[in-house]
Amino acid sequence: MADKTPAHAAEVVAEQWRAVLGYGPDAIRPAMVEAAYAQPRLRELYPSLSHGILLLSRWTGYPPDRAVPAVHPVAGGGYQITRHGEGRLGETATAEEAYALVVAHLPERCGPAVIGTEADL
Repeated sequence: MADKTPAHAAEVVAEQWRAVLGYGPDAIRPAMVEAAYAQPRLRELYPSLSHGILLLSRWTGYPPDRAVPAVHPVAGGGYQITRHGEGRLGETATAEEAYALVVAHLPERCGPAVIGTEADL
């Protein structure tokens, strides 16, 4: 049986953050990753990328969490924050403001990511 302890989950999340922080601008705007990582509550979530968007999840498995808002870069500058099923939550000028808005809209009882899928929360 796979190790699903909180300590192991924290190691998996930290390793994934190291990988995502190393991605270059051809994959994602580095400012987005750095701004998300600067938020302690978001640093506990499992990061992944899809089409230049940083996805943050309360679990490590697929599919990623759709309840955690996502930040989309806007052509010409700025960021749009959305949540699946709710649409746009807001727009900001900076990545730091965008991820502060993500923190403000985290699901209730959003804690460190767990190993597995939504069923393992």
